[in-house]
Order: sequence, then structure tokens, then C-alpha cells
Amino acid sequence: MEKTVISSLLLFTIFSVWCSQAQPSTTQELIKGFKATPNENEPFFHSLLTDSYGNYSFGFLRINKNQLTLGVIHVKSAETIWTTNLGRLAKWAGSTDLFFNGSLVLLDNNGGGVLWSTHTDGGRVWLSNNSNLQVQKLDDVSRVYSTLWQSFNFPSDTLVENQNFTSDMLLYSSNGVYSMRLGSNFFGLYANFNLGSNRTRMYFKHKALEAKASVVEGKGPIYAVLSSDGYLGMYQNGSSVPIDVESFISYQEPGVGVRRLKLESDGNLKGYYWTGSNWIEDYKGIHDPCQLPSGCGSYGLCRSGKGCSCLDNGTDYSKSNGQCVSNDNKQGDFCSTYSHRGKFKVLRIVGVELPNKELVESHKMESLKDCENACQVNCTCWGAVYSNSSGFCYILDYPIQTLVSVGDDTKVGYFKERVNNGTSKIRVGLGIALAILFGLILLISGIIIGWRCYRTREGKRGVKMFEEEDAVVGVGPYKGLRDESFRSIELSER
Repeated sequence: MEKTVISSLLLFTIFSVWCSQAQPSTTQELIKGFKATPNENEPFFHSLLTDSYGNYSFGFLRINKNQLTLGVIHVKSAETIWTTNLGRLAKWAGSTDLFFNGSLVLLDNNGGGVLWSTHTDGGRVWLSNNSNLQVQKLDDVSRVYSTLWQSFNFPSDTLVENQNFTSDMLLYSSNGVYSMRLGSNFFGLYANFNLGSNRTRMYFKHKALEAKASVVEGKGPIYAVLSSDGYLGMYQNGSSVPIDVESFISYQEPGVGVRRLKLESDGNLKGYYWTGSNWIEDYKGIHDPCQLPSGCGSYGLCRSGKGCSCLDNGTDYSKSNGQCVSNDNKQGDFCSTYSHRGKFKVLRIVGVELPNKELVESHKMESLKDCENACQVNCTCWGAVYSNSSGFCYILDYPIQTLVSVGDDTKVGYFKERVNNGTSKIRVGLGIALAILFGLILLISGIIIGWRCYRTREGKRGVKMFEEEDAVVGVGPYKGLRDESFRSIELSER
């Protein structure tokens, strides 16, 4: 009996040790004095902190192979839920430190200084079970933690269940082109196609239906919340009744799993729920791919049900990998460098219109020619779309994106495309080639001249040596063979 008990205890001890080794230890809070650098051996994510259930993790998130940001991921799917909005990415190297001294601070020790900080005086960093990263402080009297800073107040591209999205917040796509924000009674999606400028345009708008409650002027701004029941609700401050319910496919289906709402890099707003093994798409803000702001890329043409092509028929969309134009036509304007160095060619396309044109500013004009002229003389204008039937002219003050093909010949597009940059590159290349050729000619000429000089100098040196040798062998001063005295000596000897 004793042997059986001892054997059981031994097996239990061995099993406990094995389990403790098999399950990696996790940290559920960071306290003052914490410091970490990114692990070079981690290919994607270096975990520093997890929630109590192990569903979410906070740590270093690798970007572009050798850079990083701070992020929270969903552990089982490795889906990024939140990232810090760094002005400049940190290096995935030993020179980068993350430490907690009351503030959570990301530091570049290689001259970059502080890259990001929570600017707090807290006692611990904690990750909630719904992915909310928090800096907390313990009250000495109540012994209760209060939140000084939380990631839910600074969302990136994702909202999770029960996370308030307020009018002073911004949801932005991972590529930085698209954003989401709240208006007085709507939420809108915006695009910045000319990165570096502050000009954005709305390409999607969802207005509150106000079926159960109305927006009351002066009552305060609205906010949005992703409900576990499967909808995005909009509320006004102080009201528990939503002014709008944007339903998901699984609306009011119980137990479908954790939900999230994400602004994708193509500009669409999508909802998902977690089944336990994968994410299922549950909501889509824009259903028609042709209504996406840049579904076919720059200078692309979208045909409903037929896919993409290029505005310029001379460019094969399939063979160009969706790149209808060079990168030179995807930013800037025609005001500075390009206005005085070169020209642009014009593409005129019949039967096109803008996606979500009702959200684009328009001007009434008498004719297509007037619309084109208005764009031609405007150095910030990349193109214009004119409707002969309505007389509306839509001026595009950003690099051309995707247009929609329609069976209406009264809708005409006028689009500028830079050609000078390509020709300038040819000129630069030709200039370099000519410079190299000229340099080679100079080099060869120099070698030839140098060789000739060398041969001439060597020839003179040979004559001189010959003269010196004669001077040594002969007796007395050197006499030329043609010298009269030399001939007289020769004759006398005979």
C-alpha cells in the first residue's frame, strides 16, 4: 500500500514538473522597475504581458522585418487588436528599451530619445480580459486600483466589445490612408489619398435612423459601442436607448463568440466574431467592391461583376499586377516640381463616374469644356468627372483612384497623368550614359597621350644614353661624323 502511494506521489510530482515546463510562464502585471528589449529570435511578436485568461497579449510587434511598435494581439489567431501610434517606428534591436517607472515608456537609446509614453504616475501595467491595456494606481485607503491611462481611449484600427468610440477618437487603417470618425448624428469613413497633406474626403456615411431615440441638440456628442448582441449602436450622452442600431449578420444570436470591428486597409469597415478556431466575417459596411474608394488601385476602372482594368487601355491590368501607373502618379500635385519641369498627358474616358459621388463636392458648369478647363489650369487638380445631363463637374484634388464604369456616355472623365517624371528619368539615364562615355573618351585619350609622351621621353633618353656612351669610349671631345676635321683625320690615316 505504501509503495502504491509513494509511486502515485512520484508520478504526480513528475507530471507536475512536466506541466510546469510545458506551459510557459506568463506575466499578468508589470510593476515599477520593469525593463525589456526585443528578442531577436522572435519572428513576429515578443510577449511581455497577458490577460488572466491568456486570450490577449501585449508586447513588441515586429514591423517591416527590423522595426517594431507596441501592440496587443489575440493570442490564438495572432490578430492585431491594438497598436501604439508612433510618429517613428522603433528598431527591433538591443538599442530599444521598454520600461515602466510609473509611465510606460518606449525609448531609443541610439539617439532617438523617447518615442512614446503614457505620461502617468501609476503603480502597475495591466491587461484586461477584453484586451484593454491599462496603467493603474492603487488607492492607499480603499485598496482599489484606479485607471490612469487605457488603450481603449486610443484605438488604432479595431474596436472590441463594449469599447466606447467617442467623437474625439479616430479609427485609422493600418496603411494610414483611411479613417473613421463620428459626426453629429452619423459615422463616416474618410480617405487621405495624398499622404502628407491634411485633405481628406468622406467616401461612406451612415446616418443614425433615430428609430428609438432622437438626437437632441445641446445634449452632447454621440458615441458608438460594439454590442455583444451583434450590432454597432450609436448613443447620445446620458441615454441608454440607441439612436441607431447597425445590425450584423448574427444579430441577437447568442454565444457566437468574441466580436471585433475593423477598418481594413482597403477602406472597408468589417465586423467579425471568433468561433474558437477562426474569425468569421459578420458585417460589411460597403457591399459593392466598385464602391470601395480604391478597389482597383490608382487609375483603375471597376466594372460591376467584371473586375478591374486600367483607365489607359494601353495598360493591361492583369500583366501590370494592378499597377496601372507609376508611383510618381500616386502623390503630390502639379504645382511645384512637376509644373515647370515637364508635362502631363490627358486621359479622356467616356462612361465613368466616381464611387459614392453623392459625397463628393460638385460645381454646376455649362459644358464639359468648362469643367476640363477648370481642372487644366488648377495645379492641385488631378482630374474631373462631368455629367452632360446634370451639368455637375466633380473636381478631384487628389491623385486619381478607382473610377466606376457605367453605361452612360453622358458621363465623361478628364484625368491628368504625369509623363515628365518618366522622361526625366530617361534624360537622367541618358545624361549619365553620356557622362560615362565622355569620361571613357577622356581616359582613353589620356592614356594615348601619356603613352606617346612616355615613348618620346624614352626615345630622347635613349639618344642621350648613346651620346654619353660614345663620350666615355672616345678620347677627347666628341666629333660629329660629318665634321670636317674628322674627315681630314680619316684621309690622313689612309
